[in-house]
Amino acid sequence: MTRVLSTEAELREIVKTPLKMIAEKGIDHIDEQSRRFIELSPFFLLATAALDGTCDVSPRGDPAGSVLVLDRHTLAFADRKGNRRLDSFRNILQVPHAGLLFLVPGSGDTVRVNGSARLVTDAPYLSRMAVQGAVPELAVEVRVEELFLHCSRAFSRSSLWVTNSWPKREDVPSAGKLARSQSGIPVPARLIDAALRRAPENLY
Repeated sequence: MTRVLSTEAELREIVKTPLKMIAEKGIDHIDEQSRRFIELSPFFLLATAALDGTCDVSPRGDPAGSVLVLDRHTLAFADRKGNRRLDSFRNILQVPHAGLLFLVPGSGDTVRVNGSARLVTDAPYLSRMAVQGAVPELAVEVRVEELFLHCSRAFSRSSLWVTNSWPKREDVPSAGKLARSQSGIPVPARLIDAALRRAPENLY
C-alpha cells in the first residue's frame, strides 16, 4: 500500500542527512566564478509561487550576458515578448520571492539562486538589456539570499547533451499537435505549427 510521508522525520528515515559541507554550501552573494557562469548562461528556469501555494516554472532565454549582475547581491533580467499570461509576474506581486536555475550549453553543472524579487520599470540599466534594438519596459531584480552549485548528476542520468540519445524529431509531438491535444481546438496541427514558425521573426 502506498505510504504518504507527512513529516521531515519520516523523510529522513529514507534519505539520510547530507554532509555538513553540502547542507551549508549556500552563500548569500554572487562570487566571481558564479558571476562568470551566470554571464555565460543563455537560458534559465524561473520558479515562483502564489499566495495559495500554486507554483510556476517558466523558461527564460536570451543571448548570454543578458542577465545583469548589478552587484554582489543583485541580478536583473528583462521581460521579453511572450504570451502575456504574466504567471511569474503575478506570483512575484503576491509572493516576492523567486528561484532561478542557470544552465550553460554543454555543461552538466548548474547555478541555483534563491532570493527576494521585485518588478521594476524605468531602471537606469534597461538600455543595457536591449537586444536587436529593443529596450525592455520591465525587468525583474533578484536580491540573492542563497546561491550554490548544483552537481551534474541529473545531466549525466538524462544524457541531455548527448545528441545520439535524443529522440527522432518526428517522434516528438510538435507544438501544433500539443496545442491541439491540450485545447481541443478544431485547427489542423500543421497550421498551428506554420503560425508558430513565424514567431522567431518577432522575438523582441
